Amino acid sequence: MSTHELYTKPPSDPHWQVPATGAARFSWEYDEGRARLLALYQKGKDKQWDGATRIDWSLEVDPYDPLGTPDDALSLYGSRHWAKMTERDKGDLRRHYASWQFSQFLHGEQGAMVCAARIVESVPDLDAKLYSATQTMDEARHAEIYSRFLHEKVGMLYPINDNLQSLLGDTLRDSRWDMPYLGMQVLIEGLALAAFGMIRDTTDKPLPKQILAYIMQDEARHVAFGRMALRDYYKQLSDAELKEREEFVIEGCYLMRDRLRGIEVLENFGIPKKEAEELSEQSEFLHLFRKLLFSRIVPCVKDIGLWGERLQKAYLDMGVFDMGNSNLDLLMKEDEEIAEKLDEERFEVEERERLAEIDRAMADGAAEEARVSP
Repeated sequence: MSTHELYTKPPSDPHWQVPATGAARFSWEYDEGRARLLALYQKGKDKQWDGATRIDWSLEVDPYDPLGTPDDALSLYGSRHWAKMTERDKGDLRRHYASWQFSQFLHGEQGAMVCAARIVESVPDLDAKLYSATQTMDEARHAEIYSRFLHEKVGMLYPINDNLQSLLGDTLRDSRWDMPYLGMQVLIEGLALAAFGMIRDTTDKPLPKQILAYIMQDEARHVAFGRMALRDYYKQLSDAELKEREEFVIEGCYLMRDRLRGIEVLENFGIPKKEAEELSEQSEFLHLFRKLLFSRIVPCVKDIGLWGERLQKAYLDMGVFDMGNSNLDLLMKEDEEIAEKLDEERFEVEERERLAEIDRAMADGAAEEARVSP
């Protein structure tokens, strides 16, 4: 079955073309590089993995409850619409929400793959080109994994959200080489990381937990890369140039905040857009989710040197200003440790199963030998 048939509303055009601007830059300096970036490049090589084998795709997923989403996390909960819904209707709603969330993850990962490739092309320093090449492979793997989950386990996809597409287009159209870093590495990836983490930490379903934990282990390196490269570069910019970047961040954050309502899901259940927006805005879960979504981006923006008065006011307006004091290094360390722990637990189970199989084989052999012995 083609992806086109799985979309709730198929895209009008299967391809989206964004005109490329800017220059391809080469560096003939092959001997020197920043130690921190070269260490990250080495880690990027060492940590490559295969999504077809590291993830246990044999795990079953109920498409009508893929994430174990509680009732009160759904925007319709407690409304007049909820009172009329059957259990099957509620299962359909969970399926649509999971499809919408993971579809946006999928589209974002394709965007990240294109942006990483753009960074390889446009960034002036070879050490950054080397690392970006490993990230391009990471993003390809992530897109592959989310696509497989949606196709094989959920059986439904949503088109890219308008606000996500708008931010991605703005990021790719800008001719300045640092903008793919800022738009993708800091904004889109930072917000995606927080969304991944909230689902990873609340789902009781083993397959999506594996997928999100392993992808987040990669993303921790990507955010570190963006921080290193931009922090060094933004120290050299004028106040006017920094202000331009801050304006881009402000607009992008508002776009991403508004993207996270899932209005498309409610519209597919026959609810008019205006009412769907009102129901979403009344959801306490959505307000908590929104705030947590900025836990990765605000400290990163502050760390790279974008912390002007207007940007601070925007974060106060969003209610996320205090996130600037979050320990981003600790969050990323925890992301890596969670993935490593999942691997350890899985290997322990596999080792026990292997030893049990050996014991059974030996017992069967001994029984057979006793049976045939005179």
